[in-house]
Amino acid sequence: MAKPRIRTFAVSPSLPPRLRGLGRIAYNLWWCWNPEAVALFSRIDPDVWDQVDHSPVRLGGIVSQSRLNELAEDDGFLAHLDRVESQLNEYMNKPGWFAQTIKKDDVKVAYFSAEFGIHESIPIYSGGLGLLAGDHLKSASDLGLPLVGVGLMYRQGYFRQYMNTEGWQQETYPENDFYNLPLIAEKDQGGKPLFVTVPFPGREIYAKVWRIQVGRVPLYLLDCNVPQNSEEDREITAQLYGGDLENRIKQELVLGVGGYRAIRAKGFRPTVCHMNEGHSAFLALERIRYAMDLYGLAFTEAKEMVASGNVFTTHTPVPAGNDRFPPAFIDKYLEYYLQKLNLSKTELMALGREITTDTQEYFCMTVLALKLSNVSNGVSKLHGSVSRRMWKRIWPDVPESELPISHITNGVHHGFWINPELAQLFRRYLGCNPAERPCDHTYWDRINKVPDAELWRTIESNRQQLIIFARLRLRKQLERRGALPSEIALASEVLNPDTLTIAFARRSATYKRGTLIFRDLDRLNRILNNKHMPVQLLFSGKAHPHDKAGKELLKEMIHVAKRSEFRHRIVFLEDYDINVARHLVQGVDIWLNNPRRPLEASGTSGMKCIANGGLHLSILDGWWDEGYARDNGFAIGNGEEYTDVQTNEEARLDYQDAVESQALYHILEQEIIPLYYRRGEDGVPHDWLRIVKNSFRTLCPFFNTNRMVEDYIRQAYLPSHDRHETLFANHQQAAKDLAVWRTRIEKNWPRLSITQVEASDTGEMLVGKQLDVRTAVVLSDLVPTDVEVQLLHGKVDAKGQFLSFDKVVMNQAERTPAGAIWFQGSFVCQQSGNYGFAVRVLPKHENLASPFTTGLILWN
Repeated sequence: MAKPRIRTFAVSPSLPPRLRGLGRIAYNLWWCWNPEAVALFSRIDPDVWDQVDHSPVRLGGIVSQSRLNELAEDDGFLAHLDRVESQLNEYMNKPGWFAQTIKKDDVKVAYFSAEFGIHESIPIYSGGLGLLAGDHLKSASDLGLPLVGVGLMYRQGYFRQYMNTEGWQQETYPENDFYNLPLIAEKDQGGKPLFVTVPFPGREIYAKVWRIQVGRVPLYLLDCNVPQNSEEDREITAQLYGGDLENRIKQELVLGVGGYRAIRAKGFRPTVCHMNEGHSAFLALERIRYAMDLYGLAFTEAKEMVASGNVFTTHTPVPAGNDRFPPAFIDKYLEYYLQKLNLSKTELMALGREITTDTQEYFCMTVLALKLSNVSNGVSKLHGSVSRRMWKRIWPDVPESELPISHITNGVHHGFWINPELAQLFRRYLGCNPAERPCDHTYWDRINKVPDAELWRTIESNRQQLIIFARLRLRKQLERRGALPSEIALASEVLNPDTLTIAFARRSATYKRGTLIFRDLDRLNRILNNKHMPVQLLFSGKAHPHDKAGKELLKEMIHVAKRSEFRHRIVFLEDYDINVARHLVQGVDIWLNNPRRPLEASGTSGMKCIANGGLHLSILDGWWDEGYARDNGFAIGNGEEYTDVQTNEEARLDYQDAVESQALYHILEQEIIPLYYRRGEDGVPHDWLRIVKNSFRTLCPFFNTNRMVEDYIRQAYLPSHDRHETLFANHQQAAKDLAVWRTRIEKNWPRLSITQVEASDTGEMLVGKQLDVRTAVVLSDLVPTDVEVQLLHGKVDAKGQFLSFDKVVMNQAERTPAGAIWFQGSFVCQQSGNYGFAVRVLPKHENLASPFTTGLILWN
């Protein structure tokens, strides 16, 4: 049967002239972290506002023309509109922190991520990685950082979740209506829609470029669902993390290669490209190709220059979470780069292999990013250590503590996540909204100025709003599931606004152990249904569609919540998204987190909760390992990892779960619950609020994205920008010189040797005594300025290995008769104990990011 030829066109809301400002505000996501702007849109029609996932664009297309005409004559509404539009103008035009403090006009940063969680109305995110990326853009905008975001515009985004009558997760993939999203179609220089192409085997893929404006930051999103592509290729950007492994490499080529081409087409010339996880690492190859074509550089020269301007953040604490592709995929999809970069297949594969000589090893995107970045980091202090341990095979001779992977701890955007009522309370007593001074310790140090009674009333009000939300959502879930009328009626009776409320909400993965608290249901029953000190639990989260074990955990949550003794005390909220998260973090008393340490890279949900007056109860993992200070929240255990339990893996995990579930019950029964219900004569839990205020004071000024982005600026963006500019200057001469130097170093390094090490006295040593050391080094065809000879000294363990060490740079002395060169140095023993020293030789060049990135070390 013949298909009808449908001619399409877009229909836009017809706003009266006096309301045109609504459109401008709606198309800048700044509105979502401005409470007055949110209230403005809600005021148009509160019921419809909730129905359209709080989307101003969809709201404008649904609300009746008569209502719009009515608002155009409403003086109160118009004054509100003018006030918000004035705030937007001021925000967009005032100089930001970056311009006032850093004052470097030539810095340009491009931030690449496979997902962005900016607001629930734009469903192109799945979880923590995307929410972190969204908050990164918001804070970059607040700080005035010259940054653009780059991602993919998914036609279906991530799945929507609902549970069937058996409690098994079901997935739906509703289409995103691009024309009812705040998407702006980018234009080329001729005023036509902007497309970029990405080389694929035997063809080119076209991607349309859209933009979402996030305050002062443009976010460019690529869409492959265009007529120029085949039906199969139009599906590349259909779903976030959808399809098979081959579709994943297609998506990552579009993100990295297409994304870089898109920002170049828009005239943005980044000096720094930030890869948020390894999904976008192919951009490094495209940057190298571009530099080779434009400046006539060899691969080695372009590689030096490009890597100097790349930053890479890893979020994954387990090897299986990193994308790896078989050699056949690299042969197929990177043939274009083999030719353009003038590399052999072996050389290209080596860029993505931990062991470059292992021909069976898959090509890893994380390895590619690590090898082609100037700065690499984990997302918490503990995760930085875990990452160095994970990737030490790339630099096998480098001590783990010196591997070139640092850490920058995650944060959250206070302006978006803090409840407006709480923010208003802070404004009244502390002088301003906390979002205006998120990193200011002096601001948070004044938290005791807020009266306990008023803080408690605000916390109670927010909890009550959460209970109302949860009951309504539960009712809709039960209706959709076809529950009995009697079950649906119970939805209005679940939970109690005066009861200690605990939330566990996150991606459902086995290592996160969402059902740990269910291990002893009789004990849990006694805890939750204590007549004088009751407790209630809220759960939410999604499992990956292919994660059967994760789905089993969700099923268990549903079944336990259905039990008669728990029916009023446990609720599972379906379809976890930003809206559900916002209600939870703003309304609960305790945020529960119990992963298997050290598998939580960072986690940010608990940071959002503590910023709203809740407290964190967690295993000492991720950010909590560095945030916990005994009087600002609660810890389960003492940071144990159970790696020394001598048994099989299943038994080890069961033992760990048994121990830590008991610790969880104990801290609830003996500490948290009694503390919460201990009230003063005024009915206020003053001892509880003392910890809440300590949490505000010690945690909020650090665990926010303004601090995080400032750390990226100082520790990653500026060093990378400066090094990139150095290598780029004078027709890339420094990059060329560095490439020649590296080739010479790598050729001669195997011929270096340390022939002698001599110490002045290694007999009885006393604290405060100096030890002089000298060593003879044969440099082959290298010269002394090519290397740095270091003397390491410190305490050693029973196996003779350093517990920690200090370094002394040894100075060049005379030559030996055999042609070696003497280097000498000294140190003073500062402590008693078992001490040791060692000598090593490292490559040295003024334009090298770190000697350890070369992987070349000569030990005595």
